[in-house]
Amino acid sequence: MSVRRALAAAMAALALACVPPDQRGPYLEPDAAPSGGPAPTIRIGLQLPAGRDLTLASDAGLVITDPEEGEIARLLPGESVDGVASGGELIALRGGATPITRRRFVLRSADSSGTVQVGAERFRGTIELDRAASRIRIVNRLDLEQYLLGVVGAEMGRRAPGEEAALMAQAVAARTYALKNLGRWEAEGYDLVADVAAQAYAGVRFENALAADAVARTRGEILTYQGAPIDAFYYSTCGGRTEEGREVYPRATHPYLTSIVDADADGRAYCEISPRYRWTERWSAPELTAVLRRTLAAERLGTGAATGVRELRVLDRTVSGRIARLELSSRGGRAILANQAIRRVLQPPRGGILMSTDFTARIERSGGRVTAVQLEGRGNGHGVGMCQWGAVGRARAGQDYRTILSTYFPGTDLEHAY
Repeated sequence: MSVRRALAAAMAALALACVPPDQRGPYLEPDAAPSGGPAPTIRIGLQLPAGRDLTLASDAGLVITDPEEGEIARLLPGESVDGVASGGELIALRGGATPITRRRFVLRSADSSGTVQVGAERFRGTIELDRAASRIRIVNRLDLEQYLLGVVGAEMGRRAPGEEAALMAQAVAARTYALKNLGRWEAEGYDLVADVAAQAYAGVRFENALAADAVARTRGEILTYQGAPIDAFYYSTCGGRTEEGREVYPRATHPYLTSIVDADADGRAYCEISPRYRWTERWSAPELTAVLRRTLAAERLGTGAATGVRELRVLDRTVSGRIARLELSSRGGRAILANQAIRRVLQPPRGGILMSTDFTARIERSGGRVTAVQLEGRGNGHGVGMCQWGAVGRARAGQDYRTILSTYFPGTDLEHAY
């Protein structure tokens, strides 16, 4: 079964939303998706930071369209309008003498190669506005290859010459993820979100020349297994060994999501260069209590276990050595934390999620009372699939992107989707 058959059906059935990661949708015959065709369009749901105005502009001038009426206004370069929710299901664009009010707007740059500014960010393609209850829904619709320019730069940062293979591997993984998950947020009116719930994306802000070259050199390439796009999971730093897929995602039982030792012939981890290869987190007793009260409630676990922590005991570890189940014992009770809930509950005092479940705990006591808890850990992320810093290390060691991908996703095929 060819990947073009898979892609054609995924695009044709977009409105059906995505199927679960362990299921495959219906696919057309190989000749249904011609070779060398254009990249599909993708819809990215954008979310402005709380309290920010929806200011819209374009350096080349903004073309404002109603999908039913066609073009209704143009702004000159440098001019802007503010979008606000109006009565009923309407949106008002305010900036001129008279606001423009419609149910939906499509905005594009007057220059086909230009961008549309939304708040502080700039985006390729078009920006679509409509109402979703009391808020304005903002969707960036653009060519998938254009989308990847922002994703690869955001996910990998600015890399140096000699690390191109890592960027190319990231481009293939991100393209595969996007195609596999087309329509995942269909009920919300878009395909993917613009954050780590899907893939990091902030428009053109993180685009750079090396990332753009990696996208161009791998155009249309994705990873497949038995003819279908794979679950191309990736993350920052594995710490020297990747995780079994099923340990994090119960339905991710595919043979290509297996645990591998990610080290060279001398036993040095390829991701040793990562600033998150080794890490330490520390809480005073009051800090830990404050964190646990909030996070245990969010996980719908008893908050009594937040009071007077006495012990953190590992009940089970996965095949990679990460903690599968952790018992939190305290004066007020106990809680069993499993898998990624461990990371969500043991949040660092500064906020955010714990880097990984690969750690050891040290309890500090004074007079029999716990005064502090310190974790010594390695790696950053869930550990399934491609280690991004490991890919950089492998690129520096001279491996090409095909070798990198086949190592992290063994048994998969590299094919052209278009």
